[in-house]
Amino acid sequence: MTTITKVITDTWVSATWEEYLQNIENPIYKKAKGYYYKDEYRIEMTPIGNDHSKDHSLINYGIHLYAALRSIPLNITDNCSYRKPGVVEIQPDLSCYVDENANAIPWGTGIVNLDKYPAPNLVIEVANTSLSDDLGQKRLLYEDLQVQEYWIVDVKNIQVIAFTIENEGSKRITESQVLPGLEIKILTEALNRSRHSNHTEVSAWLLKQFQD
Repeated sequence: MTTITKVITDTWVSATWEEYLQNIENPIYKKAKGYYYKDEYRIEMTPIGNDHSKDHSLINYGIHLYAALRSIPLNITDNCSYRKPGVVEIQPDLSCYVDENANAIPWGTGIVNLDKYPAPNLVIEVANTSLSDDLGQKRLLYEDLQVQEYWIVDVKNIQVIAFTIENEGSKRITESQVLPGLEIKILTEALNRSRHSNHTEVSAWLLKQFQD
């Protein structure tokens, strides 16, 4: 009889790449997200709460709407896996390929091999219980991968924290450079409005902001 041993989740654990793969491919973590960075891995159980899910959905929609109105080529992936075999794995909540990279990943691709394809231009993590890690270890991870921009949706404090990544570091920004002209405060205000209005009402408000 095969015994399935559960591993520690939602924290970084020292391990080899092979040990990480063995754990993340375990059927009991089929719906979990996995990260591997500098000989440590983190398995996150997929959030199923209302708050995380609604903010995830609203930010996704807001980006699609803005890009469509400004004719910015865009493809967004939801919980996609990106991998540098033996070195790094990420599974961000949202990731965006923009402009000349919009069609960089061909249809039919499973796990995106970062030795073959570019990293996303924009990576977004929705933080309900993982804020400290999203601001810390994951931020360093995305700096090393040289994504252009990294956003954290802070569910509890109702804000979007945005960073541009350059010169092996990151700094706060108030306006997206990947999606030119998009003010981060508009997305934060959309989140605030969603606490007392439904998504249709918030979407109508976003549409007006983006058209003005």
